[in-house]
Amino acid sequence: NDDFCPDPDLPVCLEQTVLVWIPLGFLWLCAPWHLISLCKRTQVKHKSKLYLFKQLVVSLLLLTAIAGLAVTLGEDYGPHSSSEKNSPVYYTNPVLFAVTWVNVHLCVRAVDSTTLFLFWLLLVLCDIFPFQTLLRQALKVRDIPRFSLFNISFGLEVIALILSAVADVSREDQELIKKVLFIMVMKGFKQSLVQEDMWELNEVETTAHISESFQQHVRSELGKARVRFQKTLKKRVVKNALQEETSQTGFTNSMGKGVSQDVLMMVNEKKKKEEKSYPSDWLIMSIYKTFKWILIESAVFKLLQDLLAFVSPQLLKMMISFTQKPSSYDWEGYLYAVLLLVVALLQSLFLQQYFQRCFVLGMKVRTAIMAAVYKKALVMSNDNRKESTVGETVNLMSADAQRFNDVTNFIHLLWSCPLQIVISIAFLWIELGPSVLAGLAVMVLMVPINGLLANKARKLQVENMKFKDKRLKIMNEMLNGIKILKLFAWEPSFQAQVEGIRGEELKVMRKFAYLTSVSTFVFSCAPALVSLATFAVFVGVSPDNVLTAEKAFTSISLFNILRFPLAMLPMLIASIVQTSVSKKRLEKFLGGDELESDIVRHDSSFNSAVSICDGSYAWERDADLSLDIKPGRLVAVVGAVGSGKSSLMSALLGEMHCTKGFINIQGSLAFVPQQAWIQNATLRDNILFGSPYEDKKFQNVIEACALGPDLKLLAAGDLTEIGEKGINLSGGQKQRVSLARAAYSQADIYLLDDPLSAVDAHVGKHIFDKVIGPNGILKNKTRILVTHGISFLPFVDEVVVLVDGRVSEFGSYKSLRASKGAFSEFLDTYAKEHSNQSTEEGNDIIPVILVGIQLDRMMHFPPEDAVSFTLKRENSIRRSQRGGSVRLRKNSTLKVTEKAGETKKGQRLIEKEAMETGHVKFSVYLQYLRAMGWGYSVWVLIIYFIQNVAFIGQNLWLSDWTNDATVYYNKTYPASMRDSRVGVFGALGVAQGLFVFLGTLLLANASINASRIMHSQLLNNILRVPMIFFDTTPIGRVVNRFAKDIFTVDEAIPQSFRSWLLCLLGVLGTLFVICLATPFFAIIIVPLAVIYYFVQRFYVATSRQLRRLDSVSRSPIYSHFGETVSGLSVIRAYKHQERFLKHNEITIDENLKSVYPWIVSNRWLAIRLESLGNLVVFFAALFAVISRETIDSGLVGLSISYALNVTQTLNWLVRMTSELETNIVAVERVSEYCEIENEAEWVAQHRPPENWPQAGRLQFIDYKVRYRPELDLVLKGITCDITSSEKIGIVGRTGAGKSSLTNCLFRIIEAAEGHILIDDIDIATIGLHDLRNNITIIPQDPVLFSGTLRMNLDPFDKFSDENIWRVLELSHLKDYITGLEEGLQHEVAEGGENLSVGQRQLLCLARALLRKSRILILDEATAAVDLETDNLIQNTIRREFSHCTVLTIAHRLHSIMDSSRVMVLDAGKIVEFDSPNNLLEKRGHFYSMAKDAGISQQTVTSL
Repeated sequence: NDDFCPDPDLPVCLEQTVLVWIPLGFLWLCAPWHLISLCKRTQVKHKSKLYLFKQLVVSLLLLTAIAGLAVTLGEDYGPHSSSEKNSPVYYTNPVLFAVTWVNVHLCVRAVDSTTLFLFWLLLVLCDIFPFQTLLRQALKVRDIPRFSLFNISFGLEVIALILSAVADVSREDQELIKKVLFIMVMKGFKQSLVQEDMWELNEVETTAHISESFQQHVRSELGKARVRFQKTLKKRVVKNALQEETSQTGFTNSMGKGVSQDVLMMVNEKKKKEEKSYPSDWLIMSIYKTFKWILIESAVFKLLQDLLAFVSPQLLKMMISFTQKPSSYDWEGYLYAVLLLVVALLQSLFLQQYFQRCFVLGMKVRTAIMAAVYKKALVMSNDNRKESTVGETVNLMSADAQRFNDVTNFIHLLWSCPLQIVISIAFLWIELGPSVLAGLAVMVLMVPINGLLANKARKLQVENMKFKDKRLKIMNEMLNGIKILKLFAWEPSFQAQVEGIRGEELKVMRKFAYLTSVSTFVFSCAPALVSLATFAVFVGVSPDNVLTAEKAFTSISLFNILRFPLAMLPMLIASIVQTSVSKKRLEKFLGGDELESDIVRHDSSFNSAVSICDGSYAWERDADLSLDIKPGRLVAVVGAVGSGKSSLMSALLGEMHCTKGFINIQGSLAFVPQQAWIQNATLRDNILFGSPYEDKKFQNVIEACALGPDLKLLAAGDLTEIGEKGINLSGGQKQRVSLARAAYSQADIYLLDDPLSAVDAHVGKHIFDKVIGPNGILKNKTRILVTHGISFLPFVDEVVVLVDGRVSEFGSYKSLRASKGAFSEFLDTYAKEHSNQSTEEGNDIIPVILVGIQLDRMMHFPPEDAVSFTLKRENSIRRSQRGGSVRLRKNSTLKVTEKAGETKKGQRLIEKEAMETGHVKFSVYLQYLRAMGWGYSVWVLIIYFIQNVAFIGQNLWLSDWTNDATVYYNKTYPASMRDSRVGVFGALGVAQGLFVFLGTLLLANASINASRIMHSQLLNNILRVPMIFFDTTPIGRVVNRFAKDIFTVDEAIPQSFRSWLLCLLGVLGTLFVICLATPFFAIIIVPLAVIYYFVQRFYVATSRQLRRLDSVSRSPIYSHFGETVSGLSVIRAYKHQERFLKHNEITIDENLKSVYPWIVSNRWLAIRLESLGNLVVFFAALFAVISRETIDSGLVGLSISYALNVTQTLNWLVRMTSELETNIVAVERVSEYCEIENEAEWVAQHRPPENWPQAGRLQFIDYKVRYRPELDLVLKGITCDITSSEKIGIVGRTGAGKSSLTNCLFRIIEAAEGHILIDDIDIATIGLHDLRNNITIIPQDPVLFSGTLRMNLDPFDKFSDENIWRVLELSHLKDYITGLEEGLQHEVAEGGENLSVGQRQLLCLARALLRKSRILILDEATAAVDLETDNLIQNTIRREFSHCTVLTIAHRLHSIMDSSRVMVLDAGKIVEFDSPNNLLEKRGHFYSMAKDAGISQQTVTSL
């Protein structure tokens, strides 16, 4: 230090050579690239003012260089030249500069690059030194020309630097940049961002691009993996064979030793379980190969940042030694302060570059996985589909893809953490010698503890996921079948089920939270224990070792650096472990079997349109088939329930597993499934299904499919939006839309799976005539029609009769009648009416059309009454007049509405999801705290505060300890003093840990409390919400509340709340310590805080809104995916996979549009915040230099080492504030659904008598009803009296109000005026459950829930097994169920998919028989069953319900011809009500309907 002069400077030689060559060398190295790009350029860059100005500056610099050379030449060779010449540098430098300026001139033309900016920056920095040298000599300047030239060129260089910082972009680009920066942050601050504000993605960031490159790598990697898998399979087979032999021989020996065979079996079983049944270990490799360049780039930035992190502690050390030596010069201190700032700034820049790349990488990985899952779902084989429910598949897309996203964000820490640990230890060794090993030992001991905890946590996590899946599966089904739950008053049973699962889930969560608290305790003790161990050993080893401020605080800074990698590694490992679970799930799904594309051949050499050559196809059982169908024929397929009609369709579509034989199909297919699949789109889009719109063709199809009248009823005609699963269409309308889609598609072969079942008789006849039949619009196409309606059989070309999956007969109708086979008998039984038919209707065979089923798995309104339905929706939708604008709720209260004329009234059914905007109100936080419990909340705060005090105390104690070094300088350090120092230091450290542990425990309990309360409230309320809510809200949206939002409340909020608290206290503590050391610092706090506040507000507003947009734009991805999975067979049949892939890409892109800006805005914020943090360091150092006379070195060390830590903490604080705000939105969303208005009480004060209704007498008194207050009446004053045990048939054209009538009986909709009395009790006065438990309905859609058969019949376990078997016998299911292995405990699949539709219908009958109430309502329950089953059902109902009042809503008049009276409804009024015979004689409405259906008086008499 004594060599330092008070006024240091660099030697002139260095200034003139090295400092000149550094920037020039940099530019020359980069020049070739720029010149190449210049040569490639075809069009000349436009000449803006900025460009011309830059060129001017460079030209002036060129002149100064030439002038410099001239001066030198003049001095050496001019008239006044002296004998001693100038040194060569004065020649080389101007020449070098001149050539460089020419190069720069070209570069400015070619590019507007970072290179130039860096060049100017380097140049100015290097020129600062000669500049200040010249300034000092300014008063005694000897060389005036060079002095002036240098100053001129230095000025020009500074100008050039400023100019190069302003990008010279074209007008359009300029607009874009302004728009981007301005829009996001300013707009986000001033008003809430909406999806329309998001800018378009670059080509490289689009889903299509990412997915394409990912798929390429997946193909090759998966191929390799499959080869490996085959090899292991072969090995396994050989091994098993050997094992078999040994176990056979070993069996005899083991008998002697008394080893039971079971034990051996169990060992084998275990092994089998562990073996993988799918190709594995290819996903990670594919991801790496797809994104390796981003990975490498980000790694470079991370490395630079890691290395720079170790410069600060060294500067801190110099700083402390500077304050200790009064003799050192001031400029040293200032130099250190500036260096601290520069290093910190560089570190921030590198770190943010690294983060930007990592987050974008995470986003891309998520996108790639989502796209891959979707793509796979489209080609998944049926066995694979069975293995995972829709819910689980959607989970792959949401949860598992997200896991990968999170891990890739931090994947570099895998190598960066160990690197940081190694470097820190090296530096610590230099400071403290071997005693570091003590601290290190403590750290190493922490690792296995953490490993154990992480392992345990993972097990809990897996268990938790199981419960989550289970809970969501039930929720999904409940919401899909909510109508049934309401009609049967089954909500409590299902609520109890969900609450049970939730209870288990919370137990696991509580365990998990306790584990977390233990690991937090270990972590928070770690730094204290490590420094304690190190310092104690250091001072204990030898009396010469004295703890100085330099040593202590440099070590503490290094330990602080160490804390991060040590804390992150276990977390990273834990999340990698979690991801490995996801990886397995994804590999199993993505590596699973695909549909065999070669099952169905398309060979044009065959002369038949469809031929099956002795094919054997299986879902579960085998069936041999041979069939040959000529082009242009109409072939009917008939057979009993479960004879394999739908399976035949599936085989033709290539959906079945082919065991032998083949199918050949010539031409394209169109498919109409038994259960119509309708998309959430407009009616027109549903019919066009991706084909171009041609008006004439469209109108023809509409007309033929009898959709004309329906379109008139729909508010916006064919542009009306259809809800999810076709919710606002009746069963018949859905089926006709599905048929219209097929007719419009102009395919060659039509597979029609019972399309006429769900429509009225006369409509069925119309459709057969106009579409399917010999004169229909498809008359020249090949049509295969599965049907139950025997009336159409005479008009088909050929009939295929299926029995037990085999073709028993095949031929024309006439030849089959003549052959007197099974078909003929079947007809004779059911067509007796045929002979009695009156002569006047000669060739009209009676259309006994079995009215089918509209099983949308989501069984909302089954309103065949389109009128009532559309009327009640007329302005049903709050947003109908508002076009596409998102409903903005300013702070949840004010509703903003905009008028947008182009959307017709009633066109939108589904409201856009309401998105909260603006601040999250403080009341939402209070609501969460209230759910946690006030006591808990207050204690958590107090305990965390005490912990922070202990932390500061410990560090102040340390700084005091280091001052001992100066007090006992050259004296022996007393042992007692040493022990007390170490003791107090350690005690304070452990105290911190204990308080953190306590705080975390309390917080864990509190947050689980909150989770329980919020979920209960949500569930409780959703089950009590009126039906109309479910009609206008997509199921996905409600499920989202139970999935994403409850997940956030469970896991994210407690986490971010804790981090936020700790960060806040940390920042306050830091500022306190710095002010304590240098009171001056307090002056700076205020301006810094103001800046900080503004940056934070700006950012949080934008970020929060972007996060909200993100979650709102995510829902459509999942609902579109769910929709796709349920309509797979249709999509595949029409070969529309590509179109759906495209749509999926667009939906994901919409989501990315808000994710990408979110990432960028995070970096925008981080740079600004870190700069603030760096300023804190700078000022702390600066003030320490200024007041070094009055301050002891211990405090300097303390305040600067604290300040170095504050940058991260500040950054985290804002991140956490924003995250907390983002996450708390979940509470807001959950509470929004907790406050929806409920339907009436389940159990009211006024309860009906015990065995009410005894007689079953029904009275309607001037009963009027509308679906919503602002809509028209649907039933317009119904008055009638139905006496005990009467059998009433209810008929009416579509939309007459038949279903509304049943809805009113169950109070699904409440009366506008009038009353319904049952046994003289007004149903409006009793509780809903008292009402619904005492009347029974057999609904139109047989909805089953997954669970046992028994649960589906009797969810409350009220009845004995005998009762249940009795009703199963009555409903003709006993034989089937006795045949199942588990009997009543047989598991029903999601939505009852492992039973045929007919069997489901019979189960619904069994439900009704079990309840045995006095009033029964039949809603066309015989829809999807064949004639025999239908007969069985009708007979059972007649026999078992003979003493009950039965109301039957019928489309087929046949089923009600034996009623005591028939009620004819028209437009919500009763137009006729009398016995069938009297009505026929009256020749009114009923007569004309009967005539349409081919029923005459004789028919009735014969019945």
